[in-house]
Amino acid sequence: MHFAFTDEQDELRTVLRSLLDRSGPPHPGSPDSPSAGYDPELWRRLADDIGACGLAIPETYGGAGYTLVETGVAVEELGRMLSSAPLFGSAVVAAEALLASGDDAACKRALPGISDGSTIATLAWAEAAHRWSTTDCETTAVPDARRGWTLHGRKDFVLDAAHADLVLVVARTDAGLTLFELDPAVIPDTRLDATTLDATRTLGGFDLREAPARLIGTTGGAQPVLERVRDVAAAVLAAEQFGAAQRWLGETIEYTKVRTQFNRPIGSFQALKHRLADLYVAVESARSVSAAALWAVATHAPEAPEWAAMAKSWCSDTYADVAAEGIQLHGGIGVTWEHEAHLHLKRAHSSAALFGGPRDHRARLADLVAR
Repeated sequence: MHFAFTDEQDELRTVLRSLLDRSGPPHPGSPDSPSAGYDPELWRRLADDIGACGLAIPETYGGAGYTLVETGVAVEELGRMLSSAPLFGSAVVAAEALLASGDDAACKRALPGISDGSTIATLAWAEAAHRWSTTDCETTAVPDARRGWTLHGRKDFVLDAAHADLVLVVARTDAGLTLFELDPAVIPDTRLDATTLDATRTLGGFDLREAPARLIGTTGGAQPVLERVRDVAAAVLAAEQFGAAQRWLGETIEYTKVRTQFNRPIGSFQALKHRLADLYVAVESARSVSAAALWAVATHAPEAPEWAAMAKSWCSDTYADVAAEGIQLHGGIGVTWEHEAHLHLKRAHSSAALFGGPRDHRARLADLVAR
């Protein structure tokens, strides 16, 4: 497979990096009040000044008509700075679920707002028992003569649940897994707060009890939608992990040039050079596999599931290794709350778990290759 970013995609990267660098790196905050949270002003600039929210949304639905490659570039840059902007959950996961549903009316209703950033959407898919299963869930949907459908169940690990204006819910019907649209403003008491390991990524949940919902697509038609969303989410999240790992490795290397032991920079010790060289090779491999996965899902290539699984498993492990080594090589300051090192470790492990862990994706890759 041959893939290279275009000049236009590189220019998008440059513009985004300039904006995010001016916003500054994540602030570690304090144990009592972490300050790395959702920034409405940054979200407005991403949406209005750059148009990042609508990059992969077709022009028919108010988007820019580019591809998931461009969106992956944007998410990669957000990952570099551990940004909590809801681009991934809204403009990637939720938008792709709508597009994959084939429901033109739902797309026309929801995607223009997602595209211009005025609507923050999310997909309530995972549950404590079934996580991101494409074949089963506990949440049920019951036909209601007055309200269409009502939802019953609990959803966890929902991206940006606290800020979402539109919620897509996966529920079980007699026909199978089905996708529904939920307006959280109608049932404001359903949101659940969650205390998470990673303060830089907002997760929450929904406790659904007779929640009125609107059908999206066809009853029992959610499984292929979820399979597509899983591949897209894995590929784009891998790009985010690569962006974070690349920046943090660079920061760590620079620190080894100024931290001294025995009157010399620790970066001059051969053993540490070997460790950093191994990390560099892993990060460069993450660059290649994440780019290939983006290209595959963007073009609906037949091998997209394999590339997505490969990218998610490799980039998850690589970022976790870079984050752990970064703490070690920063020494004492690396284990303090005031330094951003712990944010990378927490983001690395939380991202690895999202949409299936490395072991899950390697098992899926083995099954795909064996077919």
